[in-house]
Amino acid sequence: MDRKPVRVGVAGLGFMGCAHLQALMRISGAEVVAVMDSDEERLSGDLSRSGGNLGIPGLRMDFSQMRRYRNFAELVADDGIDALDLCVPTHLHADWTIEALRRGRHVMVEKPMALRFEDAARMCEEAALAGTVLMVAHVLRFMSAYTELSALVRSGRLGRVRSALFRRRTAVPEWADWEFDKTKNGGGVYDLLIHDVDMALHLFGRPEAVSAWGYEDLRGGVDQMTGQLHYREVESVTVTGGWFHRGEYPFSMEYTVVGDEGVVEFSLAGRPATVYWKDGRKEELPAPAGDAYQAEIEYFIECCALGARPERCPPEESAMAARVALLMSEARGKGPITL
Repeated sequence: MDRKPVRVGVAGLGFMGCAHLQALMRISGAEVVAVMDSDEERLSGDLSRSGGNLGIPGLRMDFSQMRRYRNFAELVADDGIDALDLCVPTHLHADWTIEALRRGRHVMVEKPMALRFEDAARMCEEAALAGTVLMVAHVLRFMSAYTELSALVRSGRLGRVRSALFRRRTAVPEWADWEFDKTKNGGGVYDLLIHDVDMALHLFGRPEAVSAWGYEDLRGGVDQMTGQLHYREVESVTVTGGWFHRGEYPFSMEYTVVGDEGVVEFSLAGRPATVYWKDGRKEELPAPAGDAYQAEIEYFIECCALGARPERCPPEESAMAARVALLMSEARGKGPITL
């Protein structure tokens, strides 16, 4: 029997909201029934200024068949919505998520989960009480280069992992002023490197301690950090990168994971995920075509339709990623911090 589509409201029509909207339009099990933004131009469907490293110049969308709201109170009160997709500044995540969960809505919220671990933990508790789906949009868990890495490590074929390096760099994000306010986004490296922290925790679990070093000048356009996650079982797990000035500096992400049986590497700059086995063989990992954002949201919609826990990206793991990334930011230049 055909299921009714999950009725979705999208809050925030910035660059990530645009990416989510475009993905939602391609998902047969979802129906976008409402959008919310305080900007009248965006609410009109003109998203050309939403920008970001995923922005599409001249993007316009037809919102004429959707309910359009200018504030969250109106959106969350709409009983014609089953699920909310929150693509808003980080400092709003906790309160808006909790309000939505208490009203019985399913929630997908952008990463990082919250500005404080205590708030992330509250979000998990409220989801459990409400019996609704809560999922944080950690897109790497749905990106083939990283899902194949996870499968390889878990299979044991790579042998014992000895080191892992995750690197992510970008120019300063200048599409929203709140990005420069640590009370709203937690800082550039927290907002950016949370992806790689989450992947490290997904692969290796909770570390015993973290340490970090680097330099922060948000308004000056530089926010860089190299963080070390300390494990007994893995000799070196490093997360590094950040903001590298303004202008045309390209976005990049990559990893190198070394095991007893070989090395697996990936770079967005034209090097697919490949295993270099110790016997000299070279094996390119599968790279199925598809949009990771769509796969992520499609999975969330499926969980909503079934009332199922999002096991591929459980909120408790997202909360721990927030805790570790925040501690790593605090540890920058101060010495190791034990979890």
